[in-house]
Amino acid sequence: MVGTVHVSAPVRAYEAVLRRLVKDKFASRLGARDHTLWGPAAEAEAAQRLAWIDLAKTSRPLLPRIAAARDDFKSAGLDHVVLCGMGGSSLAPEVICASAGVALTVLDSSDPSMVRRAVADRPENTVVVVASKSGGTVETDSQRRAFEQVYGAAARDHLVVVTDPGSPLDEYATAAGYRVFRADPQVGGRYSALSAFGLVPCGLAGVPLAPLLEQAAAVHEDYTGDSVENLALRLGVLLGVAADNDVDKLVLVDHTGHGIGDWIEQLVAESTGKDGRGILPVVATPEAVGAVTPDCLVVAIGTEELPDCPSGYAAAIDLDLGAQMLLWEVATAVAGEIIDINPFDQPDVESAKKAARSLLGGDVELPAPAAVDGVIELFGTEAATAEDALTELFAAVDPAAGYLAVQVYLDRWSHADLAAVRVPLSERLGRPVTFGWGPRFLHSTGQYHKGGAPTGVFLQVTGANDPDLEVPDRDFTFGGFITAQAVGDGQVLAERGRPVLRLHLTDVAQGLARLRELLA
Repeated sequence: MVGTVHVSAPVRAYEAVLRRLVKDKFASRLGARDHTLWGPAAEAEAAQRLAWIDLAKTSRPLLPRIAAARDDFKSAGLDHVVLCGMGGSSLAPEVICASAGVALTVLDSSDPSMVRRAVADRPENTVVVVASKSGGTVETDSQRRAFEQVYGAAARDHLVVVTDPGSPLDEYATAAGYRVFRADPQVGGRYSALSAFGLVPCGLAGVPLAPLLEQAAAVHEDYTGDSVENLALRLGVLLGVAADNDVDKLVLVDHTGHGIGDWIEQLVAESTGKDGRGILPVVATPEAVGAVTPDCLVVAIGTEELPDCPSGYAAAIDLDLGAQMLLWEVATAVAGEIIDINPFDQPDVESAKKAARSLLGGDVELPAPAAVDGVIELFGTEAATAEDALTELFAAVDPAAGYLAVQVYLDRWSHADLAAVRVPLSERLGRPVTFGWGPRFLHSTGQYHKGGAPTGVFLQVTGANDPDLEVPDRDFTFGGFITAQAVGDGQVLAERGRPVLRLHLTDVAQGLARLRELLA
């Protein structure tokens, strides 16, 4: 095993829970896929979601097939890989490729400018991986249609599909003659990093896959062993005990520069954020952390140095990527047992999807703005200006337990620097602030926002989609869809009593310049 994990926590509660789990043989039972570990209410879901624990071994037969496909594509001059996928279908491949220094274009948005740019970038040299576990993800289906329109009859030479056996996408792709990789249906999306969903796009892009699986295999016995020295068990106990003691914000300080914080964010938030509790990840870098409050647990990734934090709950993790992915998956399952939730379902995700679908179509009228301030339209406020609306929203953040979530439904490739507003906002409020690109975050922290602790305050930013882009053979556009996703999620949050302010930029360039001034 290469790497280290250091954990620091108030001793009494931490040691008691750790010894209880060792006595109960939690880790070895997890290794044996015991679906009763999280109580009767979780048994049905857990019974069909535990194959991830063995992926380091069971995924190995995939490697020759992925390598053969890569050779075929290379010989045909296809050396550019685009991944169409959301949530667990995109976040793991993104960090795996970044860690290996291998280029991968991840299209995880319904923003029309992003889709337009992706389909126009060297299509003759592109392999398009369409990844959806359910086979019905609307963003991914829409992206597939856009690429098929470009390729026409040649689509079968460029498109590769990763999905569960028997899904609608499997049936469609098989009939169309596409190359299909069928994933293990007993692996949930956010636990699928070492499955076909993580491996196929990365292998096609050129990442050596065997070392990744070997890294996870090297720690499998340790992480499923009943010992107080089990590092995955120790991290899970840290997460769970901290959350049980109202230290429920997880500040992930990523020293690697490869974006692993974004993958952990989805795994932890979507797994634990339900039933009015959970763990909220806050993704940070050493240079840009933001406020670390007494309800924060801090984990430094890519270093052996334990971070300082007022709560006393901290960890430092320096591991190979494959080992670290298994570490966090086991730790999240452990934390779920401690805080008494089912870590394998996502009961509140569908509500936002349903609300967005209800807003699609040519005869649907979207809400009118409450006020207009120059190029910024205001929704969900009685204020007359954007500055006053923001002041009103920020005042709603609970100074003891609250957080602000900034949700931006714009082109994340063109406006990536906007994420830098997170730290000054956090320092201004003296509270944790998260930043998410929509609709990407809906498949990540969206579950926590609606199902977790009701302490969030939400700032949505949307923009005019000009020019827009049609979704082939559908009755909506990409621009109409991304706006419906924002409005729909905002409606669900408001119905659950969360404060929501939406600022819509009728001129994106001018609006962003003004917004940066207001948020500085």
